[in-house]
Amino acid sequence: MVSHCANPKCAKPLHYLREGRIFVFDVAAGEADRNGKRSRRMDHYWLCGVCSQTMEMQQSEDGVRVVARARSRVQEIAIARSAMAS
Repeated sequence: MVSHCANPKCAKPLHYLREGRIFVFDVAAGEADRNGKRSRRMDHYWLCGVCSQTMEMQQSEDGVRVVARARSRVQEIAIARSAMAS
């Protein structure tokens, strides 16, 4: 169960789902059975509103981790416009 922000530097408690962003990942659970199949489970993570503005969760072979979000094209245009205005 998700109880706090997944960013280890934040760890804000989760009170309401109206703020932030939920991430769900399908992960292998444990060892393969005798038929070679691995059981699967869904892991849930939450980033609070502040952290979700600049970070996201990504899954790799090493597990799930918090990473910086790539800037969107809209953010780049806004930055360029503010730089030209000054």
